[in-house]
Amino acid sequence: MAEPRWLDEREMRAWSGFLAASALVNRRLDQQLKDDAGLSHPQYEILVRLAAAPGRELRMTELANGLINSKSGLTYQVTQMEKAGLVRRRSCPSDVRGVFAVLTDAGRAKLEEAAPGHVATVREVLVDVLTPAQLDALADGLGEVGRRLREQGA
Repeated sequence: MAEPRWLDEREMRAWSGFLAASALVNRRLDQQLKDDAGLSHPQYEILVRLAAAPGRELRMTELANGLINSKSGLTYQVTQMEKAGLVRRRSCPSDVRGVFAVLTDAGRAKLEEAAPGHVATVREVLVDVLTPAQLDALADGLGEVGRRLREQGA
């Protein structure tokens, strides 16, 4: 078995920074959405994706893949949102196993209510903290990581 390629000081600094920043940013966004709109961060992302989809609906499998969420985790979130009247489910007419999540008018209104505070918090904790060059490097680097992992089916 080959010797592990241990992280050097620079690599460890990048890894530790990524772990801490991602956890803290996600915690802050989740708290802001909970306080301001009564939504979790995953629920907000579901509303965003449905609002951007043709007909304001997506197959549950497509939604789970786009969110990088398990199907069971998505099912739980959609169930909670359905109880709140933010989404509804409908069967796929061409595939009895297929189910669509559909954004309701109440869900669209909730998204419009939540979006300004969410964007302000994203700016406060990430975008406005970085220089344009740092923001480009972050977008390029993490974009590449995401692209490779999606290609690998992770």
